[in-house]
Amino acid sequence: MGEHLLAHIADQLAEANWMFATVNRDEDAEPLDFPEPLPRPGVPAPARPGEEPDHAAAQLPDPEQLSRFFAQP
Repeated sequence: MGEHLLAHIADQLAEANWMFATVNRDEDAEPLDFPEPLPRPGVPAPARPGEEPDHAAAQLPDPEQLSRFFAQP
C-alpha cells in the first residue's frame, strides 16, 4: 500500500509542476505534455489511445493474501 501512496504523491507533484509551468509560459509557446502517471504494483498500465488494455497483467490477490492483509492491526 505504501508504494501506491508514494506513486500518488509523486503523480500529484508532477501535475502541480505541470500546472505551474503551463500557467507561467508565454501564450505563444507550445503546450507542455501532461505528465504520465507512475506505474503501481499489481495494477496494469492504462492503455494508450489505439491500444487494447492488458487485463492479463493484473495480479489479483488470492483469498489467503486478502485475509492476511485485513488481519493486520
